[in-house]
Amino acid sequence: MALDKLSQLSYFTESYPPYNYRESNQLKGIAVDLLNAAAHRVDGQFDLRRIQLVPWARGYKLTRTGRNTVLFSTTRTPYRETLFDWVGPISATRVVIFARTDRGIKITDEDQLNGYTIGVIAQDIGEQALLAAGVAREQLRRAHEATSLVHMLRRERVDLWAYEEAVGRYLMKGEGVDIDEFEVVFTLKVSELYYAFSRDSDPEMRHRLQQGIDKVKATIEANGKTQYENILAKYR
Repeated sequence: MALDKLSQLSYFTESYPPYNYRESNQLKGIAVDLLNAAAHRVDGQFDLRRIQLVPWARGYKLTRTGRNTVLFSTTRTPYRETLFDWVGPISATRVVIFARTDRGIKITDEDQLNGYTIGVIAQDIGEQALLAAGVAREQLRRAHEATSLVHMLRRERVDLWAYEEAVGRYLMKGEGVDIDEFEVVFTLKVSELYYAFSRDSDPEMRHRLQQGIDKVKATIEANGKTQYENILAKYR
């Protein structure tokens, strides 16, 4: 079997720390390290240059329409189930609604969300979950970068922000925002993150990556923890 088969695919990701992001011109994060480790387990090597960091909406479109492409980290949902083929999971995920703590906003039911303007990323799980919950599209304020939404919420240009909880808090710290300024007022979705393959992708490639991920999760390292647990610990 030839080496480096998984490097034949094209990979798209966004800035979504701690899962995938660029720091000092280097791609890193839980999903990047897991992909790299899994590929090494089955191929012996992996070319990280195959991963392109792009805005989420662009990566989503390219994976829907491209050939042999992979998008990560992608929340697996019933709506998306037939749009992609899935390999993983990468990690558990929780999509929430953030509000400014000093606003004292209380959300107990999805129907209440229609009373507020909500910041979202186009085609992100936050936007899709809100629309599925019946929130009117005109209540949503789209941005290309999640860091923009941090400041939009802080400056009250939106009332709420829908995003993955761990990533949202990571971005707040990176932007120098005290995380106590914001609070979670509602949970939209609890799910898992995956590598989403374009529907035309080679089943062998999906099988190889899944095999590699399973090996990473089963391999015990010198400290008594699995290789996967050590990847997670590196970013938490």
